[in-house]
Amino acid sequence: MARCRRVYAHAHDYHINSISNNSDGETFISADDLRINLWNLEISNQSFNIVDVKPANMEDLTEVITSAEFHPTHCNTLAYSSSKGSIRLIDLRQSALCDSHAKLFEETEAPGSRSFFTEIIASISDIKFAKDGRYILSRDYMTLKLWDINMDSGPVSTFQVHEYLRPKLCDLYENDSIFDKFECCLSGDGLRVATGSYSNLFRVFGCAPGSTEATTLEASKNPMRRQVQTPSRPSRSLSSITRVVRRGADAAGVDANGNSFDFTTKLLHLAWHPTENSIACAAANSLYMYYA
Repeated sequence: MARCRRVYAHAHDYHINSISNNSDGETFISADDLRINLWNLEISNQSFNIVDVKPANMEDLTEVITSAEFHPTHCNTLAYSSSKGSIRLIDLRQSALCDSHAKLFEETEAPGSRSFFTEIIASISDIKFAKDGRYILSRDYMTLKLWDINMDSGPVSTFQVHEYLRPKLCDLYENDSIFDKFECCLSGDGLRVATGSYSNLFRVFGCAPGSTEATTLEASKNPMRRQVQTPSRPSRSLSSITRVVRRGADAAGVDANGNSFDFTTKLLHLAWHPTENSIACAAANSLYMYYA
């Protein structure tokens, strides 16, 4: 029988969006919209506030923390993402309150591309370190991005997940779908990345240099699988991944490419096994396991 062993209470004023164990085996972090707290596993009645982005006047609040994770091997390093699309790497050895970051990762906006939705879709919903700690995978509404922590000029790879929804951003804003928080994950060997989408679909991309792998699968009892080949990849992005097999008349809409999308079914949560080639996906109240 599962039982509660310890409750770490009264440390957050807002919903907790991330929990991450430290590689030291003794501590972990919990993050909400404005704060990241550091806990000792054995001490449940006190924590250390290590990041606080709360302004003196809440009307001055411009961004919130969306996800946080410890580095897999360096116990002094952690990363957190924000609703403005930036990732900050912080070093716990620098100061007790890590409001200043060691490194900042964000993609510069193309001039003239700004719209009402720019900031909303730039918000990062999830970040994950690769097993070796060299790369960080981030998921925003439209894309997956792979960042090299030694290179803060921009992502090393960008994978298009929802490009076909760009003409529909108005509708997505109206029905609040644009605020959906999709998670992302990396394979243990670091050669593939995955994330969820609508219609209970999830995408798997090859991220090794030169790889054009892009697979779309449906989380259901009868999964359909379709390999999409992209002959060239000049911009290191995979737009053809969006050509998904149609799901029939229950779909909420069909775009110009014949893609169907049903915004009522979405695959938000997924995890890759640390050593095996298997993915666990949560769609509605079902859990699906996929083995490659």
